[in-house]
Amino acid sequence: MSAWVYVLRCRDGSLYTGWTNQLEKRVKTHQAGKGGKYTRSRLPVRLVGAWRKRTRREAMREEVLFKQCTRLEKLKKLRKCFRAKTPARVRSQARVSVRLGT
Repeated sequence: MSAWVYVLRCRDGSLYTGWTNQLEKRVKTHQAGKGGKYTRSRLPVRLVGAWRKRTRREAMREEVLFKQCTRLEKLKKLRKCFRAKTPARVRSQARVSVRLGT
């Protein structure tokens, strides 16, 4: 079973990082204001990056490592995410979440 580490950009420009087994469902939950308490008060949010991991444990570990980075390091990793050959599902999810977030 695979899991995702994802990054959302909030209305105020802040970044929110989490992990999930169902990326599309989780992003929609955040956008509906029913996700984490942090994103609920910073709507709208949109998906700006996501990485697939093999296991839940790997996703949780990657989330912690990403959260420990400085903002500049996080932004560099996000740029690299979209420069690299990302899975089509991640790219399409990013587009879908932008439309749903408005």
